[in-house]
Amino acid sequence: MGKRRKVQHTAHPAQKSANAGSQKPQKGAQPKPQKQKQGQKKPQTQHDEPTIPFAPEDKILLIGDGDLSFAASLVEHHYCADVTATVLEKNFDELVEKYPHVPDNIAKIEAEGSKVLYNIDATKMAPFVDKKGKDGTGVMDRIIFNFPHVGGKSTDVNRQVRYNQELLVEFFKRAIPSLAPGGSIIVTLFEGEPYTLWNIRDLARHSGLQVERSFKFQASAYPGYHHARTLGVVKSKSGEVGGGWKGEERAARSYVFVRKDDEARPAPKNSKKRSRDDESSDDD
Repeated sequence: MGKRRKVQHTAHPAQKSANAGSQKPQKGAQPKPQKQKQGQKKPQTQHDEPTIPFAPEDKILLIGDGDLSFAASLVEHHYCADVTATVLEKNFDELVEKYPHVPDNIAKIEAEGSKVLYNIDATKMAPFVDKKGKDGTGVMDRIIFNFPHVGGKSTDVNRQVRYNQELLVEFFKRAIPSLAPGGSIIVTLFEGEPYTLWNIRDLARHSGLQVERSFKFQASAYPGYHHARTLGVVKSKSGEVGGGWKGEERAARSYVFVRKDDEARPAPKNSKKRSRDDESSDDD
């Protein structure tokens, strides 16, 4: 069984400006507080506490987890006790060829009783269910698919959008039967085009899901996690690993979906409160 300890997220206080206090107020005079204009939003702090959409006791299924660094972080730093991490690669050797550092992550995952499954296609996977019932009941509290992408099938933007939409629709279709009552599906995408063109909210609605909320994905909340590209480890011109593009430095958003008319279980205690004025309870 995994270790179950509370994960703490500390917010760093904003530093004072170097020019602050350059004008000294007269003795005995109290500075007048500035009134906030009606309808004006309060400024956000530079270091927002990250939203963690799962609890350590949740049964978690990770789809297409690349180099398994996200799964390793869930087990090692968030003390998740029941993680099933899946990858598309057919076996261990193929995964290592693409991500040479992956054995360390596998060791961390399996040391705590969680597991890695190979050759799992998000568009064809069998449901994870309790076989006791007639059709079986889904057993996964959280199904997480971070940065789904079909890879470089085409350089044409419209075709890429269509291919990725098809990927998501088939994934939703296959994932829903695996959901436990009150469970949720969480998909994380980069912000901006072409990802906004995928219209993930509409795809989910047409698949029988509804948007429960969305929030900014903060890679820093997952120590040891590195965005793994579909093509494998990226090397610079000099042959160094990790050269160039780094996905964890790009703005990204996670979308939480639940079955229509299904009530999601209460959010974990370390989740942020939702903002009142956000569409579909999205918090910025």
